[in-house]
Amino acid sequence: MKTKLIFTFFFSVMSLLSFAQKDEKAKKEKWKYEPNFMVGFDVLNTGASFFSDRKMYQGFISSKVKGDLHGIIEAGFESNVYQKNSYDAKVNGPFLKLGVFYMLAKDPENEFNGFYAGGKLAGSFYTQEYFAVPVRGFGGSSSSVAFPSSTQSSYWIEATLGGRVQLFDTNFYIDVNLQPRYLGYTTKQDDIQPMIIPGFGRSSSKFNMGFAWNLAYKF
Repeated sequence: MKTKLIFTFFFSVMSLLSFAQKDEKAKKEKWKYEPNFMVGFDVLNTGASFFSDRKMYQGFISSKVKGDLHGIIEAGFESNVYQKNSYDAKVNGPFLKLGVFYMLAKDPENEFNGFYAGGKLAGSFYTQEYFAVPVRGFGGSSSSVAFPSSTQSSYWIEATLGGRVQLFDTNFYIDVNLQPRYLGYTTKQDDIQPMIIPGFGRSSSKFNMGFAWNLAYKF
């Protein structure tokens, strides 16, 4: 009888341990992390920087949030000059954009291939310097004044419309998108409208259009 109880106890313990191991394995499989994010760099604007006064470098990180909805973070740095209509100004600084986009159409065999649309909130914190600002003098004569370097900030919203396509059977993708922008608010130096805003472009109008041609890698 004692031997029977010992064997019964032993097999009971073994069964509980086996069940616990299976349950722990199931939990690990259930909560197994599978990377679904993409990192990209704007090749077009970087390449154009070698042939113009505008030096712009930007990249992004995007990740699927739920279903066809993706979150995206863009960041970059721009340096540029403005020499037009008697204005002579220089600006440089970083910018940041946060937003989401929705896959409107996608490849049934690859959910990251397809067309998307979305929107972002953006801001830039930059340094600007006016070497010449035109002013009208006595009797209609014209002259210019200079202003020292100052730190300013601007904020805007932008839509995004683009597409992604995988490069052969690799983890690399080409991501191309258009970015219609609307300037919401900007600080000013002596009530002078900033000529250029990093990440937004020329700000003579509240509306602007951006374009990006990215080479991206999916993890």
